[in-house]
Amino acid sequence: MTHAIGAPASATPARSATRTLLGGGVVAGPLFLGAGLVQGLTRDGFDFTRNAISQLSLGDLGWVQITSFVLTGALLIAAAVGMRGALRDGPGGTWAPRLVGVFGASFLLAAVFGADPGGGFPVGDPAADSTALSWHGTVHMLVGMVGYLALCAAFLVLARVFSARGRRGWAIGSRLLPVGVLAGFAGSSATVVAFTFGAGLGLLGLAAITARLAEE
Repeated sequence: MTHAIGAPASATPARSATRTLLGGGVVAGPLFLGAGLVQGLTRDGFDFTRNAISQLSLGDLGWVQITSFVLTGALLIAAAVGMRGALRDGPGGTWAPRLVGVFGASFLLAAVFGADPGGGFPVGDPAADSTALSWHGTVHMLVGMVGYLALCAAFLVLARVFSARGRRGWAIGSRLLPVGVLAGFAGSSATVVAFTFGAGLGLLGLAAITARLAEE
């Protein structure tokens, strides 16, 4: 059995493992958003114009969304490990995986520290129309903020990676993604839809980037 000149015998299995791990980042965003969409359309009283996907973790069926948080976090952390392998010894090889790992960890913490009721959801909950924040609701918001700031920073690091590889379009896109995410969050004071857009853009942007890295 022969191998490419200069390539170690373990190169192919190692690359295969890296691609499998990166696949976690490809799947995580669509999985989380798809699960949220299905639940949001089927659960009584949930309205995307008033409620955040995080609130689906409340009520009798809240375990579905909690599971979604856990699976998404685990997949993102796997992607961070794969990213470390894909970028090893190159630009961004240290900080991009670490920042994506922080993003993944934020989903695990969000599963533990649940969002508060609000916007009329869950139906029948006395606190459904409250605007007050509990301690766990505050922690939920803080870990989400830290996670998405880490993701935005990761995009900027990855822009450097793509620039070094001559992927100009991907470099530009990676620089624009944080703008869209932060703009969505800034608009959340006016409508929850803006927040959902910003969060979803970040997840789908990461999915696209990890898919690109897996192909290289």
